[in-house]
Amino acid sequence: MPIKKFLLYITNNEDKPRDEAAFDMVFFIVNTAALIIGGAYLAHIRSWEWIPFLIIEYTWAIDTMRHNRP
Repeated sequence: MPIKKFLLYITNNEDKPRDEAAFDMVFFIVNTAALIIGGAYLAHIRSWEWIPFLIIEYTWAIDTMRHNRP
């Protein structure tokens, strides 16, 4: 079941959890860049109503990353 193993790995639900600091750092950098660039783009096209949604998604992703790691 390679798909099941992959999903367990991605969600950090394997029998033996892994501590992957490098993945967490890249995840944080990519999400922060997406927040800044996405916020600037949304401001540029004057879609102000989507910026809170972007911030909520960012904080959800960071919170999920913190709680899914040992």
